Amino acid sequence: MSKKLKSYIKILLPISIGIFCIFFSFRNIGFTDFTKYFYEINYLWVFVGIFLGALSHISRSYRWKYLIEPMGYKLGFINSVLAVFSAYLINYTIPRAGDVARATMISKYEKIPLDKTIGTIVAERAVDVICILTIIATGLIFEFNRISDKLISSIENTEISVIIICVGVIIIILFVSNRVLKKSKYYKSILNFFSGVIEGLTIIFKMKKRVPFILHSIFIWLMYILMFWATSMAFFELHEVAFYQFMISFTLAAISIVLSNGGIGIYPLAVEESLGWYGVQSTTGLAFGWVSWLSQTMMVIIFGGLSLFILPFINRNKS
Repeated sequence: MSKKLKSYIKILLPISIGIFCIFFSFRNIGFTDFTKYFYEINYLWVFVGIFLGALSHISRSYRWKYLIEPMGYKLGFINSVLAVFSAYLINYTIPRAGDVARATMISKYEKIPLDKTIGTIVAERAVDVICILTIIATGLIFEFNRISDKLISSIENTEISVIIICVGVIIIILFVSNRVLKKSKYYKSILNFFSGVIEGLTIIFKMKKRVPFILHSIFIWLMYILMFWATSMAFFELHEVAFYQFMISFTLAAISIVLSNGGIGIYPLAVEESLGWYGVQSTTGLAFGWVSWLSQTMMVIIFGGLSLFILPFINRNKS
């Protein structure tokens, strides 16, 4: 498979998933019934949600310095904020490409080796996984029976042979890739690169300011959840939904983001399906999902676009 074809697949596959989810979510919903919510909701709550989302991104930018400093480098806060917002915007083109772009920007403007910046971002993602697993565990405590029934139902509808084939193919690919890689002249360079990544992961345990780092991590995800909840308050029909039920819906929506560009199509569908477990009408759930997704997307487009423009301008004296 050529590099060009791989690039097309990386771009087109997530978009195709998103388009399919859009058509699937509107299969039984009238467009007029759906659009009426955009005239009736309280947009003050939507702006509150946007503000909370922006706070989480700013906190993420500030937290990054706690991972950079133990390696002997300094990270400018303004550059960090601009790079983070730029990364979120770039993720809307190719999923996870923003992380590489963010590491590259900081490496260029702050004179920090690229493997170090990527290593710290990998460390961030590891912490994010722990946070979202904690949220999932909390949801399981409240809704174990309901969630387990859904998972069992999904597994029963999947052919076991398909699962076995997929696992087998993944094992073969990993084995062949490892054999080919060892014979490559770039093997040592790749090992050096990943040693920098590992250093970024282990730096969490070396940092002196572990407590502020942990507090920022909690704050980031708390703001994400509160952003989701605040946006729901714009809908009168959702005022009776319990907070922990929004946490479960938020978790499914957050996971869905990795499956398409910025979660387009699949994010609102995940919100609709999860809130449907609690008796929320499909039209209401889908409308809330789209308002939540659109408000976050507009924030990323506006601030991310400005950041991409401002970042090279304020660093114009740096080569």
